[in-house]
Amino acid sequence: MDYEGQKLAERLFHIIILFFGIVGFLWGYYIQQFGATFLVLAAGFLVSCLLVLPPWPMYRKHPLNWQRVRPEKTETRRDTGKKKQK
Repeated sequence: MDYEGQKLAERLFHIIILFFGIVGFLWGYYIQQFGATFLVLAAGFLVSCLLVLPPWPMYRKHPLNWQRVRPEKTETRRDTGKKKQK
């Protein structure tokens, strides 16, 4: 998932939760049961999880350009100043 995909996923999450929250509140107010409000909001949470959590292709439209791997340089060992014992 790229940065634009993360932005889209977060925006979708907020819109879905807000929509289901408003609908749940109105439905719960209409039938006078708080449990109905909670169930509608929980359903919205599950829908948003199904749409946002998996890495769907719509979240990967702007791939990142990574740097190429540099070839490793061979290092030469130097004496650290210690004298060899005979």
